[in-house]
Amino acid sequence: MTTMIPRGALEDLAVFPLPDLVFFPHALLPLHIFEPRYRDMTADVLAGSRIMAVARLRPGYQADYQGRPPIFDTAGAGVCVHADKLPDGRYHIVLRGLARVLIEEELPADKLYRRARARLLGDDRSTRADELGAKHHELILLCDRLAAAMPAEAEALRQLARAVASPGGCADAVASALVRDPDARQTLLELLDPADRLDQLAAHITALVARLAARDGGRGAPN
Repeated sequence: MTTMIPRGALEDLAVFPLPDLVFFPHALLPLHIFEPRYRDMTADVLAGSRIMAVARLRPGYQADYQGRPPIFDTAGAGVCVHADKLPDGRYHIVLRGLARVLIEEELPADKLYRRARARLLGDDRSTRADELGAKHHELILLCDRLAAAMPAEAEALRQLARAVASPGGCADAVASALVRDPDARQTLLELLDPADRLDQLAAHITALVARLAARDGGRGAPN
């Protein structure tokens, strides 16, 4: 996927901090915008680049939620691909994930919402580049095994595993859909070597397949 984030957007990037939400490249994220500061943010984003970052709040954010509680430095940046403004000023929007970003510096608080200077984090050149093809294929096969144990979601899962051609991108798309734990998601977001992401995701799906097989008592478990 080509990352279409103008350099100017990274120099003054709107940041939407949310508890326990990790936003991956290739993911679609629907959001309901209701706080006044984030209504302002959304209006500015829609009038400009349509790019914003979604950053996970660090634990303990509740003590300063209305202020500027600490966030994780690695965040997901995406483009607003759909927006409905409601009569009372709220918004329903959908973001499409474009890239990882590193928040290098928060900008002065001269607006109600948070803004930052950030830089793109691309996939590192893997130290195990010769393994990527095999690991990508293994992930697809694992998703097929999982699909066999989840008939209602089977076709969607098979399509998801094949929707993104690159190994790292496939890992991101699958992780966004299947990994629920916020800490595990943040770890995957911070892994820049695609081989490392593929390894962690393969272990996660293997464990999930095993849990489903144990739940079913071995009946209909995937081969």
